Amino acid sequence: MTRSGLNRLLRPEHIAILGGRWAKAVIVSLKEMGFKGEIWPVHPDKEEIEGLKVYPDIDQLPSAPDACFLGINRNATIEITEKLKAMGAGGAVAFASGFAEVEDGTDLQQRLIEAAGDMPVLGPNCYGMINYLDGALLWPDVHGGSRVERGVAIITQSSNLSINLTMQQGGLPIAYMLTLGNQAMIGMADLIRAVAEDDRVSAIGLHIEGFNDATAFADAVHLARKAGKPVVAMKAGASESARQMTFSHTASLAGSHAVSEAFLDALGVGRVNGIEAFLATLSLCHMFGRLDDVSILTLSCSGGEASLIADTAQRYGVPMPKLSADASAGIKATVNPLVTVSNPFDYHTFDWGDRERLEKTFAATMRAGQTISALIIDFPSPHLGRAEDWQIALDAWHAAKEQTNSRAVVLASMPESLPRKVAEWVFDRGMVPLRGFDASMEGLAALARAGKPSSFWPTGIAKLTGTETHLDEITAKEELANADIPVPRGGVMASLNEALAFADGRKVVMKRTGLAHKTEAGGVRLGLTDSNEIREVWDEFTVHGPVLVEEMIDDAVAEVLIGVARDPVLGLHLVIGAGGVEAELLKDTALLMLPAARDDVIAALKGLRMAPLLHGFRGSEIADLHALLEMIDAVQRFAVSNEARLMELDINPVLVRGEGKGVVAVDALISYAS
Repeated sequence: MTRSGLNRLLRPEHIAILGGRWAKAVIVSLKEMGFKGEIWPVHPDKEEIEGLKVYPDIDQLPSAPDACFLGINRNATIEITEKLKAMGAGGAVAFASGFAEVEDGTDLQQRLIEAAGDMPVLGPNCYGMINYLDGALLWPDVHGGSRVERGVAIITQSSNLSINLTMQQGGLPIAYMLTLGNQAMIGMADLIRAVAEDDRVSAIGLHIEGFNDATAFADAVHLARKAGKPVVAMKAGASESARQMTFSHTASLAGSHAVSEAFLDALGVGRVNGIEAFLATLSLCHMFGRLDDVSILTLSCSGGEASLIADTAQRYGVPMPKLSADASAGIKATVNPLVTVSNPFDYHTFDWGDRERLEKTFAATMRAGQTISALIIDFPSPHLGRAEDWQIALDAWHAAKEQTNSRAVVLASMPESLPRKVAEWVFDRGMVPLRGFDASMEGLAALARAGKPSSFWPTGIAKLTGTETHLDEITAKEELANADIPVPRGGVMASLNEALAFADGRKVVMKRTGLAHKTEAGGVRLGLTDSNEIREVWDEFTVHGPVLVEEMIDDAVAEVLIGVARDPVLGLHLVIGAGGVEAELLKDTALLMLPAARDDVIAALKGLRMAPLLHGFRGSEIADLHALLEMIDAVQRFAVSNEARLMELDINPVLVRGEGKGVVAVDALISYAS
């Protein structure tokens, strides 16, 4: 597939359309959208469709079409695709289903790929594409968009969702709506690259059901971000069934959806969980581009709304900075003396309907130092016909924005409280309309993630084959020690006398070897000092094999899990969290892709629920965080150096001691592909 061929498909000058009812719908949409190029219907039995000349077959077309809509059955799709390729067509949309998504269609999809050669084909089993910039559609159904000069590109793995997204009422200008279907030839990465090259695209939104090529995806996202296009993703799959217990704690805690989220975060993609937040984030990206600071000040004439927005912002981690004394004084000078100035700011209704006074107040708040200023305003239902004062507030808000050159948002508490015409008015004046508190704050948080610098590249992507070999604890610890990861003093004892000699004057731990989960199997004894106890445990454990005897660490401040797992598609990732026997019960973990930057590791540790234990909880000793971070770095280096064979690494628990005392990996499991 050539880049020029993909550009011809997405930005065609002439379009051939094959099929019956579905094909007619494409023609109707092209005419409604004012497509300036040529439209060539192809049908063996008709002479005219929608006033256009019909060609009996593709051999009779004036020239090789830039794009072709194939609204025909799957076998005919393969046949026509081969002819289009031979005549030098730019590309096609394969609308037909019945390919690899069904039991008997895999061979047919392979035949379609072979027939197309290097000619790009969207699908099969997809609705195709809408280019709202040029009015070019290969789309067989209804849609709710209109022509734009600049806007966001949306790429989805669901044709029906794409229809719904075009119906959005928030005024978001959409430049492209592109569907992928089975991705037989064109994947998400190909479309990201193609739309990123269009200067008229402001941002890129992705609906992702799964990744088929992590490396290509990462490359495309980096290209888009380099071109100044923020990338936003809505990833499906959070409700997958819990994974079965496997070899390690790490594997049971690292579900594939969590890995997908970490992968997107590492790439600097603005990740959201719902449709409204997806649209909100794209609206913000379209207007503001990439921002890593999304601090806001909100204004409303309701204390209730002020409280709700403050709670919502806190829930999503959106900063609402406290006003400085100078900023407070400047705002105070513009309002009634009874008004309390704060962020969030309830400016009351003393000046409601007074354009001049509102503009002064709004301008003063916009100068307070926050990155984004948000006016909370809910319009009355249109049928009431009494929105004059609301429009006065909007006019004053816009004037203040122009006066201060600020980033301004108009925020309705509910989607239905910001009519489409009002949203479009807001967009046209360089402001962002947002609908719903939760969706808006989630969108701001995602905007911050999309603005984060990223040089991440996937590690350990190669699919490993062969038998999986589990190292026992002894061998695993030897490998970790060689990688500068601290382990306890001790080892496998050759005799009871050797064990007693090692235990003389110290507290020890005795363990059975060859068990993945020793505690559950009763294979661990802690805090042994008495020689008779040691003899009893020795007699019990040696029945099953060698016995590991180690010095016991009894001054730990906290127990931490550090693990590395391998996703078959997205590669190696780091899992850190609360450790010990309750690791899976608490599930207090953070997941980062490898290699993870030190700042990201620090942020992940701070985000754990057990983080207070590391910082002197209730007067306890502060943990040796430096040593913990050094161990995490060493684990990452070990994993990356073994990426060609490492399947899993599980260190649990890591005992974190007080400041200056270090950390110790007291249990470890490693799995390699052999």
